[in-house]
Amino acid sequence: MAIFHSSWFKYLKNFIIGVGAAIVLLGALAKLQSYDWKIFGMDLIDFGLYLEAGMFFLLGVIPPEKEYYWEKLYPGLDKYDSNVSAILPDAASSSESLPGLNGDRVDEQLSGMLTELQTMSRSMSSLKALQEADFSGVSDQIGKVNQFYSSLNDAMANIHDSLEDTKQYKEQLSALNRNLGSLNSVYGNILGAMTNIGK
Repeated sequence: MAIFHSSWFKYLKNFIIGVGAAIVLLGALAKLQSYDWKIFGMDLIDFGLYLEAGMFFLLGVIPPEKEYYWEKLYPGLDKYDSNVSAILPDAASSSESLPGLNGDRVDEQLSGMLTELQTMSRSMSSLKALQEADFSGVSDQIGKVNQFYSSLNDAMANIHDSLEDTKQYKEQLSALNRNLGSLNSVYGNILGAMTNIGK
């Protein structure tokens, strides 16, 4: 009977049931649409029904498998009229009878789980507070920030224009300076000539 509890047998059983059901459905579709689909010389629906009948027979013969063995922890659980009480490990036999159920380890695991649950609760509270927050004024704030940036861009453009104007002003002052220097030298020459004439 150990073969029925092996993982490859469980996989094979599920595979055959799934494939058989798919074949039955395709066969039913072929019948409804009047297709002439055959497999091994039989209509597809006939083959699928034979396969499913064989699989259901096999499922009837295979003993039901137990996923959990709770009767090891609660003796008599598998009997209808039994008085069920849990086996609790005492300090002396805890490591021998039920090695996985030592009290300190269970306490550690429970306290770890409690800490995780408290952390999750705090996170959920933060998420709820975030959900209930009022973000209605955010769009107005974003609009104001956009206006500020556009005003800042305009101011920067004006500064750039002012810098260009300042540069032109500086060039004009330099030209004026040169012209004044030329005028000074011409005026000096005229004064010199007038002085020479007066002698």
